[in-house]
Amino acid sequence: MNYKFRVKWDGRYVAGFGKVDALSRTSEVVNHHERGDPSMVRKSPGQTNYEPITLERGVTHDTEFEKWAKKVWNYGSGLCAEVSLRDFRKDIIIEIYNEVGQLALSYKVYRCWVSEYQALQELDASANAVGIQTLTLQNESWERDYVVTEPEEPTFTEPEQ
Repeated sequence: MNYKFRVKWDGRYVAGFGKVDALSRTSEVVNHHERGDPSMVRKSPGQTNYEPITLERGVTHDTEFEKWAKKVWNYGSGLCAEVSLRDFRKDIIIEIYNEVGQLALSYKVYRCWVSEYQALQELDASANAVGIQTLTLQNESWERDYVVTEPEEPTFTEPEQ
């Protein structure tokens, strides 16, 4: 199955994504004993960790990947100006569309920042490949947007003769 999706940040869609990693989170397991029963181990949830998300697209003229990555570290920008703490984090939205192009699911990903940026893949003149850019985003949480509901399937009627 081919998925149709779009990614949005700063209120606009960013062009050309071919791949977005899975949204994944893991909660630590904390083992403890109940009073009076040292032989029985109880389990409770501990700290939750949200896995990084990697976005991938073909090389384009759109500079949004690079501009965001430079907010975390901008080499050569001058003493004490290499990092922009003001706005290096962004919330993003990942929208998934059904086969007929209707918005079917949406996820909000919070407080993302670029931990890895790859401007170009390895260049090989003998390879038959497309240039790919990747952006790895750390994030602090994500949630499904429950306002987006499953669209109704279109009904088709036979034309009258």
